[in-house]
Amino acid sequence: MNLHKQVTTTALLLMLFATVGAAIVGLTYDSTAEQIEINHKRILLQRLNTIMPPERYDNDLLRDKITIAADPLLGLKQDDTAYIATLKGKPVGVVLPAVAPNGYNGSIYLLVGIYADGRIAGVRITEHRETPGLGDAIESNRSDWIYSFNGKSLTNPGKKKWKVKRDGGVFDQFTGATISPRAVVKAVRSALVYFEQHRDDLFKTDRQEPA
Repeated sequence: MNLHKQVTTTALLLMLFATVGAAIVGLTYDSTAEQIEINHKRILLQRLNTIMPPERYDNDLLRDKITIAADPLLGLKQDDTAYIATLKGKPVGVVLPAVAPNGYNGSIYLLVGIYADGRIAGVRITEHRETPGLGDAIESNRSDWIYSFNGKSLTNPGKKKWKVKRDGGVFDQFTGATISPRAVVKAVRSALVYFEQHRDDLFKTDRQEPA
């Protein structure tokens, strides 16, 4: 009988501790969820501002976003988000998501900023699994290579020059690693082609979706 009571008491105490613990976790989540979301938006805006210079637009880039459908030119297999930059109500550029599916160790994810006139504003890698010390030079904090896209367009250089130098193009490859930069160059050019084909649709203000 005493053993039964002891087991019952222990079980009740465990249930109490579990209930209290769950309540504490819930309260902690509720109190931090808003701050986590704020931090996430701040980090995203900082990244976007390294791609689309903040002095070039005056709107809320995180609010003026649109959903774009999956498209092979962008390497997207599902819908994603593009960010529209405007100045005094007129579109000045867009930041597009893109995926290079043929990196050395898998897909390379990037953001491509494009001015309204078709020139590259900036490119940044957001996720990859390329080899440390070799292919990871595609990152802006590893080398200046990614900045070589700034100012480029479909006509600068011409179509045949949108390749790494080893393939007859104008973009550098890395010593011992050609696959990674080759994949990124192809993805950026494809993003420019996508922009050229969808420019009017991207800049339709009635398609912008508030956050």
